[in-house]
Amino acid sequence: MKLIVTGGAGFIGSAVIRYLINETETTILNIDKLTYAGNLESLSPVSNNPRYHFAQVDICDAPALQQVLSQFQPDAIMHLAAESHVDRSIDGPAEFINTNIVGTYSLLETVRSYWQSLDSAAQTRFRFHHVSTDEVYGSLGKTGLFTETTPYQPNSPYSASKAASDHLVRAWHHTYNLPIVTTNCSNNYGPYQFPEKLLPLMIINALAGEPLPVYGKGENVRDWLYVEDHARALCLVLEQGQIGETYNIGGHNEKTNLEVVETLCQILDEMRPTSAPHNQLITFVTDRPGHDLRYAIDANKIQKTLGWQPVETFETGLRKTVQWYLDNRDWWQRVRDGRGERLGLGS
Repeated sequence: MKLIVTGGAGFIGSAVIRYLINETETTILNIDKLTYAGNLESLSPVSNNPRYHFAQVDICDAPALQQVLSQFQPDAIMHLAAESHVDRSIDGPAEFINTNIVGTYSLLETVRSYWQSLDSAAQTRFRFHHVSTDEVYGSLGKTGLFTETTPYQPNSPYSASKAASDHLVRAWHHTYNLPIVTTNCSNNYGPYQFPEKLLPLMIINALAGEPLPVYGKGENVRDWLYVEDHARALCLVLEQGQIGETYNIGGHNEKTNLEVVETLCQILDEMRPTSAPHNQLITFVTDRPGHDLRYAIDANKIQKTLGWQPVETFETGLRKTVQWYLDNRDWWQRVRDGRGERLGLGS
């Protein structure tokens, strides 16, 4: 298969590409604008493979997309390119609207034109896989789970922009018959994650003996999914998912933010002991506006229909993640670039 991955220099996209190059015979073209969160170093383990290719392209640039599609002739598209940090969307929503909504529209129209030019057999084989988030569903109370039929109720500029992109993809399928599949995932963590996100920020701050900023009282609950488990799920949906269907991907690991940080501190106490326990660095800061209380994914559909389930528990995945950041200080020091603060606190 010849696959285009949009946003392949990002956290999840690079994990997908590393998995596909190492575990399959897929030929991949990674197209990425290389914004602050895009990092080709995340692909260094596979960048010399003859089946890996890269083009620096903005998904809002329709002519550039047309040229790439015409030259590469893909059998499928996996669309991961997105602005993804909630805090940044609060401070500056315009880029999220442009990339996540206008960019997805631009990509869909370019792909539709390409797909319609294919012969009938190639049209039948083709897939457009849109990768989204559980945040489009809004906030849960203390009970219940998000399913594929949960009504959308996004509460941040980021989640609203992703919800809009989901609706565009659905509309291009129902209006133009574009063969699509959609996935909505829970919070990812693991190697190569940009250091402003919760887990890498806490690891890096803890190693430096700096405060570990936790919003509010740390009561917000997230379902944590190890990124390599997510990569396997995405590839499975691309190959075997039913056209027009949505699949929720979760890690079965509900934790409050405070539980996450405390568990991390315990692992660091073991791996990098200091004179005082790392949990003494925990500092509670003003909560961000519109902070959803709880997300939790019901992943029964993908488990029952496609046979996927996560390999890592939160504890095993977190241990692997901490070890990776300890072993790869050069990588995160280069990409941190002074952006270690939690953003989006509002005025």
